[in-house]
Amino acid sequence: MLLADIGNSRVHIYNGKDVIHLSHREAIAQYGNRDVKYISVKHQLKERLSSLDNWEDISPLIKIENEYETMGIDRKALCLSHRDGIFVSVGSAITVDVVEDGVYQGGFILLGLKAYLEAYSSISPALKVELNQEVSLEELPTTTKDAISFGIIASIKTLIEQHRLDKQLYILGGDGEFLSQFFRDSIFDETLIFQGMRVALQRNR
Repeated sequence: MLLADIGNSRVHIYNGKDVIHLSHREAIAQYGNRDVKYISVKHQLKERLSSLDNWEDISPLIKIENEYETMGIDRKALCLSHRDGIFVSVGSAITVDVVEDGVYQGGFILLGLKAYLEAYSSISPALKVELNQEVSLEELPTTTKDAISFGIIASIKTLIEQHRLDKQLYILGGDGEFLSQFFRDSIFDETLIFQGMRVALQRNR
């Protein structure tokens, strides 16, 4: 069974072994005639996707106890992957969600790393820098680049740790593997959303 998580800029397809990342056009061209079960946050593609006879939207099956009405379908699928944990998706935005015993407890949304950097550069050209991915959080920075990098990463880390307590931390997303190095005992797994989709499919057999 092929599963697809359709995001705003990319389509992520899982064949049970590997996750393949494609543009929307590439995914439809390569897999349009294959049997695919999908979820999507790209509303502009709704009509095109519904015209694919072999593609099935399983969004109505993706439900978690105590979810709220406007909660993203990808976040709900992510939270279904494990019955307990704190789930962090690091993409254009960073979403953080907490689940206890299969019940959604709430969460929050932060800017993605790129959006943070763009916000700084909009303040002043002097603050237009690239992220130092090797910045230390153990000592105060002495350069603008490190000061901004420290401010971004440390603030994200502090807020997540505040709500983590003793929960297992699960991370995915384009910048997820990078961010995971700043958390002890975190698990980076790009199949988490697909695990949640499988849980939903098994429940509805």
